[in-house]
Amino acid sequence: MRGDERVQDGMFSYVTLEQRVPQTHPLREIRRIADVALGSLSEEFDSLYSASGRPSIPPEYVLRALLLQAFYSIRSERQLVEQIEFNLLYRWFVGLDMDDAVWNHAVFSKNRDRLLTSEVAQQFLAAVVAQARGFMSNDHFTVDGTLVQAWASHKSFKKKDGSDDGTNFHGQQRKNDTHESTTDPDARLYRKSYGTESKLAYLGHALVENRNGLIAAAMATQADGLAEREAALLLLAAKQKDRSRRITVGADKAYDAKDFVAAVRALNVTPHIAKNDNGRRSNMDRRTTRHPGYAISLSCRWLVEKTFGWMKQTGPLRQVKVRGLANVDWVFTFSCAAHNLLRLPRLTAQRKAQGLRQQCA
Repeated sequence: MRGDERVQDGMFSYVTLEQRVPQTHPLREIRRIADVALGSLSEEFDSLYSASGRPSIPPEYVLRALLLQAFYSIRSERQLVEQIEFNLLYRWFVGLDMDDAVWNHAVFSKNRDRLLTSEVAQQFLAAVVAQARGFMSNDHFTVDGTLVQAWASHKSFKKKDGSDDGTNFHGQQRKNDTHESTTDPDARLYRKSYGTESKLAYLGHALVENRNGLIAAAMATQADGLAEREAALLLLAAKQKDRSRRITVGADKAYDAKDFVAAVRALNVTPHIAKNDNGRRSNMDRRTTRHPGYAISLSCRWLVEKTFGWMKQTGPLRQVKVRGLANVDWVFTFSCAAHNLLRLPRLTAQRKAQGLRQQCA
């Protein structure tokens, strides 16, 4: 029998948001982990706001909303706020009730800008990593960098002395020494490899553990030929601080430089770098390459590429919508934390399934 179409005129609902979200929904575990991480940042949030005045959007709401933007590839904050208005799942994840008013997109952006000027992203990533220790290797890592296109056009890349308008640059030689973007002065004209076009860009760097591909540390820098190796040394130095145990780090051919290999070994780190012996002598010798662990480290290098692929294909890093190195670093680090949050529920479910199989065996 055909059912009757009814007019949607119900005023009250007796089902809460908590009841509407399925118990098996992956966002439940993600929110649990995120809430623990955000709870550890309470003192940092208190230092960002005045003790008096009109209440702002709670920073926990802002960060949860930004996580949704990364998870669901929402292209702008205007669209994010619009979807939070009518999407009950988004409302539940952010922390709003069904009847709560959603903020204006400009107000949301203003509150987000307050967080961009702090160390919240690095502390949030550290809090997420602390909860993921059981799924991470403590000894074996991979480091790599990726190109992050800046929010600036080629026409904004003009001579520093102001002698051209930048509109017709064909056939001209343009260098970072003589030219600068008027839109984003921190961006640099850079190309990742030979045969590709140059772009105004930054470089994002990640230290990934080799067991499950979770990000242990991250940062963004200006784009130049030495930035990848310099950033890798900074990440490894922070990782080895107050540690006496030796670790390994895998990397691609771009890191096969004498100074870098020597500096890494001085940090009590064994470099497992792909040999660059095309027309030159590699800095990796049999002292390292003869061990089975060298080949294993190189076979795990795809984990960091998979991470960068997600952050660009699904996340917000194909072209960042903020300007300035500090802001780009914040967005890159926060995206790394979002990647870890997305991976942890799956890893938890796999561990539970393995435990059940062992009990039944």
